[in-house]
Amino acid sequence: MKNKFIITLLLLVGFLQAQDKKESYSFSLQQAIDHALEHNYSAINANRDIEAAKKKKWETTTIGLPQINGNVNYANNFKIQQNQITAFGQTSTLQIGNYNTMDASLKLSQLIFDGSYLVGLQSAKTYLKISENAKLKTNQEIREIVVNSYGNVLLANETVAVLEKNKSILEKTVSDTKETYKNGLIEEENVEQLQITLSSINSALGNVNRQKKIALDMLKLVLGIDIENELVLTDNLDNLTQSNVDLSILNENFNVENSIDFQIGKNLEESKRLLLKLERSKALPSLAGSVNFGSNALGSRFTMFQADQPWYNYSNVGVGLNVPIFSSFARSARTQQAKIALEQSKTDLIQTEQKLKLDFEKAKSDYEYSLEQLTTSKSNLSLAERIEGKQQIKFKEGLSSSFDLTKAQEQLYDAQQKYLSSMLDVINKKATLEKLLNKN
Repeated sequence: MKNKFIITLLLLVGFLQAQDKKESYSFSLQQAIDHALEHNYSAINANRDIEAAKKKKWETTTIGLPQINGNVNYANNFKIQQNQITAFGQTSTLQIGNYNTMDASLKLSQLIFDGSYLVGLQSAKTYLKISENAKLKTNQEIREIVVNSYGNVLLANETVAVLEKNKSILEKTVSDTKETYKNGLIEEENVEQLQITLSSINSALGNVNRQKKIALDMLKLVLGIDIENELVLTDNLDNLTQSNVDLSILNENFNVENSIDFQIGKNLEESKRLLLKLERSKALPSLAGSVNFGSNALGSRFTMFQADQPWYNYSNVGVGLNVPIFSSFARSARTQQAKIALEQSKTDLIQTEQKLKLDFEKAKSDYEYSLEQLTTSKSNLSLAERIEGKQQIKFKEGLSSSFDLTKAQEQLYDAQQKYLSSMLDVINKKATLEKLLNKN
């Protein structure tokens, strides 16, 4: 009994540990993009939209295919209708019908011609194209968001590393300065000034660590990963920046027709054209055929399922022609509305084309500027490091005050942040430019 209890307890502990076990992921930027394109929540729903569009296309197709419907009807006429007949001066009252009637029928129908159906088939294909292009646009947006989110995490990591390094150096400077003050060689104000700077660094470090967690959780959300799971990034900011320095992309020609936004605009224009065609087709006649097979039974009592109950078969074949003649100009009004909607879509497409060209020029300019800023900020960082280093030496030798050192340190910290931001900017601006060029 005791052994059974121990085994049960071990199984329970193992189950609870399995429940608490977290998954772990390790991604480069490209691996993160690939994972997001498959597992991002918007990407999953975009795939479902395509599947729904395919089903909608088939639904429209089936309208023109043979349709078979079966019907079984039973009626109990507990009060039979009566009517009077007058003949030879005599009026008689007759019951019309039976107390129980049942009818079973099978109907085969086939659409022979309907202009609206033909337009509907074309519209279903266009609807599918719109869904497919929407999926491509979603993929582009996901890729750009992953690049931005991945870069934000790397920026936070680098910022933490830089701040911790600055903190370590400053803590030693504060410690050395305190010893110098104890020996009476400098004023207490020098120590206090450095302590203010150290407090600022500690505050900034705490804030960046919190922002780092938020940035990592945001990346997990974009990737479609539970935020409780572990995620390790294998790329670093410096290598990623260097791989995104590409001057050749600035010389690429922009073909607006390759843009997903332009293609979506073209599909919307096509859908409006088909809507106009649909309204015009409603003025055409429609033709349909049908074949009916049925059997009915009737009687004063419910004997429909007895062997001796007689059933009377019937069948017919028919053709129906519907010809629209006059709708009090309703069709004309709908046609004019569709024509206006088509003209609006054409105008929207022109606006989209012009906006895309402008967006491309801006994205190219922004990327070129980010490359320039990367070079400038790197150079400024080197200068700031040399200036701060010289001020450290002067301060230790008593040739400058803590104010001069603090000013040099603040200038260095600012240059560090600007350099890190310029690295991220290169990555993000290139992603925006590649999105417009429709690069995967």
